[in-house]
Amino acid sequence: MLVLSVFLALLAALANAAASVLQRRAAATERVAPSGRRFSWLTHLLHRPVWMWGSAMLVFSGIFQAGALATGPLAVVQPVMATELLFTLVVGSVLFHRRPDTRAWWAFLAMVLGLAVFLALIHPSTGTTRVPVHRWVATGAVLLVLMVLLIVLAMRLPSSPRATVLGAATAFGFSATAALMKDAVARLSDGLVALLTAWQTYAVGVVGLCSFLLLQMALRAGTLVASQPALTLGDSLMSLVLGAVLFDEHLRLGLLVIPELGALALVGAGSFQLARTPEVSGDDHGDVW
Repeated sequence: MLVLSVFLALLAALANAAASVLQRRAAATERVAPSGRRFSWLTHLLHRPVWMWGSAMLVFSGIFQAGALATGPLAVVQPVMATELLFTLVVGSVLFHRRPDTRAWWAFLAMVLGLAVFLALIHPSTGTTRVPVHRWVATGAVLLVLMVLLIVLAMRLPSSPRATVLGAATAFGFSATAALMKDAVARLSDGLVALLTAWQTYAVGVVGLCSFLLLQMALRAGTLVASQPALTLGDSLMSLVLGAVLFDEHLRLGLLVIPELGALALVGAGSFQLARTPEVSGDDHGDVW
């Protein structure tokens, strides 16, 4: 089941990357034909097949992620989802006809190696699939306080640090969304009605939307270079915590913490470098600073 979970998480990351690149390409070509009417660009995008295919990829991503969470630990699925950056590099290179330079490929290898070593060392075990309400209340309150504090702090910082802090807050939101999704999907074993009447199902939509809005704030606050490492590492680390606290997933820690943190640092360094590439950042001029 773990192999299936990783495979589905990789498919979800690939679909996310394809959605990002396709919608970016549609938006870029739309800029050449502006209109005087407000929001007319959105109407044009809705009639563009490329943009619609990108939206469809987001739907597939959600389905694959739900399947991955249903068959494997949260502490595995979310770190594997970080491979979205790697797929964005590949898909972006194909669609934008740009060959990645040597630095991009080294960053690619760093992320792959760091993620593989981290998952091998942490070796999370599958815990329970359903979370008692009292755990959600306590954990949700702590998460909400942390995210509010990060947002308040970000508003007092200049551009790049603000993007980094907002990126961390966004990562916590995405981790919470994935945890809620895992809990909601588990209700499907009781039938479709149980899934549709579970509060977790609707919480996924609310928390997911808030996290998406936070992501837009992070991207507007500074460059992708400033926010992406916090997003990647924050999501992975918080998913480990939520997996252990909510789903009783057991992690191998002890003396292994040092090499595990080293592997995560390698993932962070790789994501930092990948965020600088035009294929990932979307900057045709290569200047993401």
